[in-house]
Amino acid sequence: MTHALKEWDTQTRLLIQGRLSLLIRKGGIMETHDGFEVERRSFLLYPTFLHQNPEELQPQYRDLLRDDPVPGQIQLPALAEVVAVHKIEALDAALRLEPLQALTAAAIERRFHYRNRPWVHALLLRIRPLSQPIILPETPEMLGCVSWGPLGDIEVPLGQPVIPEAELQERRKALEQLL
Repeated sequence: MTHALKEWDTQTRLLIQGRLSLLIRKGGIMETHDGFEVERRSFLLYPTFLHQNPEELQPQYRDLLRDDPVPGQIQLPALAEVVAVHKIEALDAALRLEPLQALTAAAIERRFHYRNRPWVHALLLRIRPLSQPIILPETPEMLGCVSWGPLGDIEVPLGQPVIPEAELQERRKALEQLL
């Protein structure tokens, strides 16, 4: 069974371009009572346009915002592999991660306090673009504000990682130093 993680299109594109390797996650409106969990160590990226907010993106990334180029279809462009995951339960630690990812400090703080549960996950990801994007029709089961989407058994044509392993390990060290 292949799964996809829904993430803002803008952040997905930054990951695929190799400009960033870190996501800060809390979970969607329709998540279970326990919220977002890193249930899988590899998954496809599912770019979503729902809830993208230019005010929550750092100014240097706002020019990447766009409308859905193909409504009614999902274009899965890459596989993400979790290199490191940290549950961060101190706001000051979460805010220190601002330079390593796309969200503003205010957005990080809002996510940190979401549902009155003070924590976020920081996911360091190795991104492997697919040799060809997987294009699927968007079904009612895929809609909604949840993080994970089951896709069934699908062939995943992997490409090479977007950044060299040595650089990814440097990003890991930078993350760990900030925590």
